[in-house]
Amino acid sequence: MHSIQLVLNTKAELGEGPSWDSRRKVLYWVDITRQKLHLYNPTDKAHTTFDTGQYIGSVVPRKLGGIVMTLKHGFYAYEFETKNMELIGTVELDKPNNRFNDGKCDAAGRFWAGTMGHDSRPNVGALYCLDTDWSIKKVLDNIGISNGIAWNPDNSIMYYIDSLTNKVMAYDYDLTTATISNPRVAVSIPHSFAFPDGMTSDEEGMLWVAIWNGSAVTRWNPKTGKLLETVHVPATRTTSCVFGGDDLQDLYITSARIGLEEKILAKEPYAGGLFVVNTKVRGLPTYAFGG
Repeated sequence: MHSIQLVLNTKAELGEGPSWDSRRKVLYWVDITRQKLHLYNPTDKAHTTFDTGQYIGSVVPRKLGGIVMTLKHGFYAYEFETKNMELIGTVELDKPNNRFNDGKCDAAGRFWAGTMGHDSRPNVGALYCLDTDWSIKKVLDNIGISNGIAWNPDNSIMYYIDSLTNKVMAYDYDLTTATISNPRVAVSIPHSFAFPDGMTSDEEGMLWVAIWNGSAVTRWNPKTGKLLETVHVPATRTTSCVFGGDDLQDLYITSARIGLEEKILAKEPYAGGLFVVNTKVRGLPTYAFGG
């Protein structure tokens, strides 16, 4: 069994979107509803938070330095040293009840991120791709809750989760043009597990999917759709995961406490915490935004 450790008892309301900055050797993640960006350095255990002033959906390292994040309706670049925040581009300004949710960069440095309605209604969200020239294109429409995104080791397949479908979709992926085609179901998550949330992939091409309301991160084979292993997390609302550390064998896991009844929170003192588990397999890297 994997032995899971609590890294930080942050009691995040909606902890999400972890990414590993291999250059700075730090972990970023977000607390969406509390509008906070978190930064954790495993070497010296330093933990810093930044107030973003609006809902923050996801964060990725940037090749030029600093980070790029999705706030409520836009992509923003942020420099830690200068505290300079720059708007890259916006989406869905005509949909005040929508916000950005999860996002991730592909190996060419493009930032993929999607939206959802505040009330989690089906079909109101979309998936966007921010290219390195700062152009934004809408790739998928009629999305419920845009969530986990991952690629296989040779970048020929993109995996994507709309949580309301309980499925991980696979698409043929063209890294040169950022086009997706040939949609098919890679994994069907049983409804008894509750909802698939954030996702990451490993060197063997397997997918690690966080289960919202399922207290777990699950590892699946997307070729067969079979469940391979389960990491039990002491937080009902497990939200996402990413590989970090020098060897990319530390799986960092985020969680949430939003909407949980007091009697559940009483049994889950670490709900909303950041956890880590050491895995036998290496993860794929977090790619940085190239623009």
